[in-house]
Amino acid sequence: MGLITETNQQYYEGTQFFIASTTAPNQEFTTSFNTNLVFYKYDPNDTDYALNNFKLYTSADGMPGSFVEYTSAYTVDENKITITASIAAGSYIVVQLKKNTGGNYGNNDAYGNTVEDNYNSYSHVKLSEVINNFQVAYVGTGKLIPSAKRTDIIFHAKRGLQELSYDTLRTVKSQELTIPNSLSVIIPQDYVNYTKISWIDSLGIKRPIYPANNLTISPKSTPIQDENGEPIQDNFSNNVEGSSITEERWDNSKLNLINTSIDMEYWPYYAGMIDGGVRRGQLYGLDPQYAQVNGWFDINPRENKISFSSDLVNKLIVLEYISDGLAYDMDTKIPKLAEEALYAHISHAIIASRVNQPEYVVRRLKQERSAKIRNAKIRLSNIKLEEITQVMRGKSKWIKH
Repeated sequence: MGLITETNQQYYEGTQFFIASTTAPNQEFTTSFNTNLVFYKYDPNDTDYALNNFKLYTSADGMPGSFVEYTSAYTVDENKITITASIAAGSYIVVQLKKNTGGNYGNNDAYGNTVEDNYNSYSHVKLSEVINNFQVAYVGTGKLIPSAKRTDIIFHAKRGLQELSYDTLRTVKSQELTIPNSLSVIIPQDYVNYTKISWIDSLGIKRPIYPANNLTISPKSTPIQDENGEPIQDNFSNNVEGSSITEERWDNSKLNLINTSIDMEYWPYYAGMIDGGVRRGQLYGLDPQYAQVNGWFDINPRENKISFSSDLVNKLIVLEYISDGLAYDMDTKIPKLAEEALYAHISHAIIASRVNQPEYVVRRLKQERSAKIRNAKIRLSNIKLEEITQVMRGKSKWIKH
């Protein structure tokens, strides 16, 4: 806990050197990266080779430019590499984790983001480590929890991470996307809720896109009706679904009937002929929530996509959204500033779920959980006085700092 085990070269470049001691086969080399090696195949002609998160390079003298990729037989067990073929004694062997720049060895083709994923890793702790630490510190004879199954701890740890991710950890991810002609993009796999959607102008500045709210809607169901207005069923007694006329009209709408720009072609509508006299335009009391020109988005529950207004076609956007922190594996990272809050959540959840527990103990653990989550929120709020004064400069306020 809290120990730096990587060298600067391992951290910044994602490389570690070894020297072959003999020419005998089956020589073993154990890496000490914070990142575990992921190994599938050693043969570049095998499609699974691309799934490795590292590459091996060898050189007879270790001089720059002399390294070539090693693709002969080798195996990997956890972080121990065993080169099964013979290799000349004194040969230099370098393990290169995949990197955005491709690394500095061979043909500089170790492309990936394994090295970059490890950056800033010291500020986080893995979920698997939290579970191990909890078992050591909280479970056992004479401790708060006399006994607990590891599966129970894992369950409550995951649930705690989910709950903390929503409003404490704020596990916000982002995707850079281009809006196609269909005016919709697919919701990401690990999406829970959006935080902000913006389009990016030519200067790289974010322009916020606003939710459509009451302007329009993406219907969940669009059954086709007969002449009597009754939904039509197929051979399996299910309603026959059609395309949405509401969405079609929204995609083809003139958005300057909504914002503050007047199109003279549609001047009669501004005189009171829009939707029976309900004016969305500039005249007679513009609604401030519609007074913007950055465009609109709406969540489409039928297609599970995010739909956009027609003025955003081909625009570059950034989608910022919340994930629950559990989308991939047990190596999920928790900020160290919230580690104690997760321990408190697990303790309370385990005790509260058991029968015949003293109520005062359950209540005390609940209070501790609330207090530590509140502390975690304050720590993770990342409020900086200088940033506040920077924003407030130019306002009609005296700021002391």
